[in-house]
Amino acid sequence: MMRSLFLQAPSFDGYDGGAGARYQMKREVRSFWYPTWLAQPAAMVPGSKLIDAPAHDLSWDDIKHEADDRDLVVLHTSTPSFRQDVHTAELLKQRNPALKIGMIGAKVAVDAQGALEASPAVDFVCRNEFDFTIKEIAEGRPWSEVDGISYRNEAGEIVHNKDRAVLTDMDQLPFVSPIYKRDLTIEKYFGGYLKHPYVSFYTGRGCKSHCTFCLWPQTVGGHNYRTRSIPHVIEEVKYVMREMPQVKEIFFDDDTLTDNRPRVEELARELGKLGITWSCNAKANVPYETLKVMKENGLRLLLVGYESGNQKILHNIKKGLRVDVARQFTKDCHALGIVIHGTFILGLPGETEETIEETINYAKEINPHTIQVSLAAPYPGTFLYKQATENGWFDGSDHLLTDGGTQIAQLSYPHLPASLIFDKVEEFYKRFYFRPSKIGSIVMEMLRDFDMMKRRLREGVEFFSFLRARKATT
Repeated sequence: MMRSLFLQAPSFDGYDGGAGARYQMKREVRSFWYPTWLAQPAAMVPGSKLIDAPAHDLSWDDIKHEADDRDLVVLHTSTPSFRQDVHTAELLKQRNPALKIGMIGAKVAVDAQGALEASPAVDFVCRNEFDFTIKEIAEGRPWSEVDGISYRNEAGEIVHNKDRAVLTDMDQLPFVSPIYKRDLTIEKYFGGYLKHPYVSFYTGRGCKSHCTFCLWPQTVGGHNYRTRSIPHVIEEVKYVMREMPQVKEIFFDDDTLTDNRPRVEELARELGKLGITWSCNAKANVPYETLKVMKENGLRLLLVGYESGNQKILHNIKKGLRVDVARQFTKDCHALGIVIHGTFILGLPGETEETIEETINYAKEINPHTIQVSLAAPYPGTFLYKQATENGWFDGSDHLLTDGGTQIAQLSYPHLPASLIFDKVEEFYKRFYFRPSKIGSIVMEMLRDFDMMKRRLREGVEFFSFLRARKATT
């Protein structure tokens, strides 16, 4: 067995590049998602180690010695971080020329050839799901026999092996939580809307929706929602409760756990028996009856991708959601006491100044507890990227972030320049949060909980720093 290191490399200060992050960037409030897609293969390789450098404020000097006694390093990379990750690979190879270095992630899944051509320090990349691919490499199997990789052979030629079959029996995957406990400081992982500390992991992979902008289903996970058995999930929850008693909330990071309503109701009832607090992603079309079952069995919060308040834009991005349905869903959540963190995207195809105004007013009307406003990001491998390059909405570059790690408005339309879309993000935040009713609810939340008061004050400082940093880029 190769002595293996799984690495999220040093990057921008505060950069959330973990595979659980749907947009790799620096957040408006400092937060980090768990590197679940690195932890999964790490759990399959005995003697492995996982390092998540950004979340733990680790620099190259802090981690460079880790290359000295390793045979294999697996780097998770993304489009925004790829150049820096390649630089890290080159530094690792300089320090230990015998090291074999591979990369995983959506960036290399969609452009294996380009990733290998970027630097001779990268020996192989994995396409699509890579858990068993990495396991076979770590076991020393000849690379010519490993499905799902592209690699540089001894002659320096790039070879693309056949694709790996999609995993359907998800119970074959070991738990990731023991890797979190072994290698990560869980208190380093924050979510502005999640209790702290939290733990997140997947109960399944893939998403049946076809949103044109969404990265993971179009590049790695696929559109077939494959799930772990309920007992398998519950055993991992019990592990977290037993081994990490400081955890206050478990977040299930499936793209839309609520897609399979009978299953999520069954899972909820089993979680209810354990008395835990939990949250998950949800599409804004879950019926009241299912929401009620979830709430009665420990659900606290739903992370909901509303994206836009304009129906035509939702059709354009193949969201498969009606605005009126989302409105009723939100009313039901409010009635049941389910907290919502709503996410919105500005600059999607069909956007105008009028639709932005419509979305801002819609967000104020439905009034989720907290929001995130992102800029439309044309990641390579998505339909949005193809659509945007073909229509000349952007130049196809991979420069999605500023040098400080915050998002750039990449898409620009004849009637709606990128600069205006960029400015509207700040306006959206201000008009949503700087309302007397919203300020009042946040103040009451702080008065009820001293820990929450300290947290919200810290986040407030971070939020205004984020706004100042955005101004500096214009």
